[in-house]
Amino acid sequence: MQANGAVPDRDPEVSSRNGTPNGDSSDAGAAHSNGLVSATNNGNPVSNNNGVSAQPASNNINNSSGDINCGVKKKKRLSQSEEDVIRLIGQHLHDLGLNQTVDLLMQESGCRLEHPSATKFRNHVMEGEWDKAESDLNELKALMHSPTAIVRMKFLLLQQKYLEYLEDGKVLEALQVLRAELTPLKYNTERIHILSGYLMCSHAEDLRAKADWEGKGTVSRTKLLDKLQMWSFCVCAAYLPPSVMLPPRRLQTLLKQAVELQRERCLYHNTKLDSGLDSVSLLLDHGCSRKQFPCYTQQILTEHCNEVWFCKFSNDGTKLATGSKDTTVIIWHVDTETRQVKLMKTLEGHAYGVSYLAWSPDDAYLIACGPDDCSELWLWNVQTGELRTKMSQSHEDSLTSVAWNPDGKRFITGGQRGQFYQCDLDGNLLDSWEGIRVQCLWCLGDGRTVLASDTHQRIRGYNFEDLTDRSIVQEDHPIMSFTVSKNGRLALLNVATQGVHLWDLQDRVLVRKYQGVTQGFYTIHSCFGGHNEDFIASGSEDHKVYIWHRRSELPIAELTGHTRTVNCVSWNPVLPGLLASASDDGTIRIWGPAPFLEVQDADGLNDCCSMDS
Repeated sequence: MQANGAVPDRDPEVSSRNGTPNGDSSDAGAAHSNGLVSATNNGNPVSNNNGVSAQPASNNINNSSGDINCGVKKKKRLSQSEEDVIRLIGQHLHDLGLNQTVDLLMQESGCRLEHPSATKFRNHVMEGEWDKAESDLNELKALMHSPTAIVRMKFLLLQQKYLEYLEDGKVLEALQVLRAELTPLKYNTERIHILSGYLMCSHAEDLRAKADWEGKGTVSRTKLLDKLQMWSFCVCAAYLPPSVMLPPRRLQTLLKQAVELQRERCLYHNTKLDSGLDSVSLLLDHGCSRKQFPCYTQQILTEHCNEVWFCKFSNDGTKLATGSKDTTVIIWHVDTETRQVKLMKTLEGHAYGVSYLAWSPDDAYLIACGPDDCSELWLWNVQTGELRTKMSQSHEDSLTSVAWNPDGKRFITGGQRGQFYQCDLDGNLLDSWEGIRVQCLWCLGDGRTVLASDTHQRIRGYNFEDLTDRSIVQEDHPIMSFTVSKNGRLALLNVATQGVHLWDLQDRVLVRKYQGVTQGFYTIHSCFGGHNEDFIASGSEDHKVYIWHRRSELPIAELTGHTRTVNCVSWNPVLPGLLASASDDGTIRIWGPAPFLEVQDADGLNDCCSMDS
């Protein structure tokens, strides 16, 4: 920060206060007061909308001090940040074609948009004057921090020149560029081999298709210029300083970053929005209302006649499966338009009740497991409602958990009596791991590693291919259940007497402990959910559903309505505004955004943010 209005130190190589660098009186500096083509109406003053004439910079700017002589007082010196903002605005206006406005802005501020050599370079690239552009690069070389940047930028320049010659049918000229200019650079030999193959293209359309190139003209040259600038600013670690040439569309980039940051900090942002700026207003901060969040009961499903122990949406989001103590599995259809859930079919015969369900990756099959004293597993064909496999390795087994291999042809199952199996769709035993008392299972995306929580309060990874295992998570209390994020990086654990914990599986560290939930020794299943899995939800023994933003330990919503323990929650993977919860009260609740018919509060304001049912 500068004290007493002092001007920040300037790069001795380039001054952004005056029209030319260090008093350089070259033609480029004189012709372009802002570093770009001037539009001053043949040197005459240009009137603005208020009728005030803007005089040319030569009449107003004192080159020794940078102050404008107004006859009464000197113009305020600009800070570095103020100059940066003016340059960003000037670049944006120039991109919009408002060149006269850019000239007036730069004249009045005493700033320069970019170095004259950069302007010449830009113009020569857009005009396809490749020899002049290459000469401009040599001028810019003195301003770059690394000589290798020039080689890389020259390669891109010559590549465009080569392709344009080929498109014009000038094969000999193109061959000369390839042999005498590109090859001697000794840069990216593999790419040169690819370029040489384009000599065999029979016509221009074939060349554009094989080179994935737009062809000679404004579009490809603009993209080339962007690449040249990005080489300068990103890949080559700012070889060409921004005081010389701004990165392309810098203001839009900063605005997009600001919008994205606001969305990330919004506790209720739960929709995928266009990454562009046209879909948002820059005049207001981004903020989502709880009215748009799944915290309002849309439906109460009462078809089960006993405790509901589990619920899970299908991978495509069009179905919901629920398992109950009443020995049935109900498959519900989810209307993706109306968000209404309707009974589709009931699967009966699970004598011990259904405490866990797992959809196959393609949603063609559903596996149902029972509680601790159940030694059987059912594999159902969802479309036909037929039982494909009823598996039981031993009457002493306890098959309480299951996980599908990503290939959809195998699954892993086990329980707390020391058995751990890998089976095919017909229930045939493929592999087994003895002596593992399993509480919960999960298959990682690599198709080889199986995660299993056991009675030693840990999660270990087991590889069935090389028969190795390793410890990943160690807790101080029993792990009642866990689930893994889509990218396989994070694990969400329900830990007895502790609540919900988030672990990083790659770094093997505890990331966060979420507050509010009541977790004893009941098996409660939590879940990731919402857009980009930014949210976490869990049932609770205090009859509530708790929702947290993944980065916040305090709940952002407490959903009430159930009258007994909430055993399981499931967030629709396709419809981020739909959440299901299953409870010992025998019901499944479907939660969604507030209804369109809003209730007037006492002050006459619309209010439907209540967390009550």
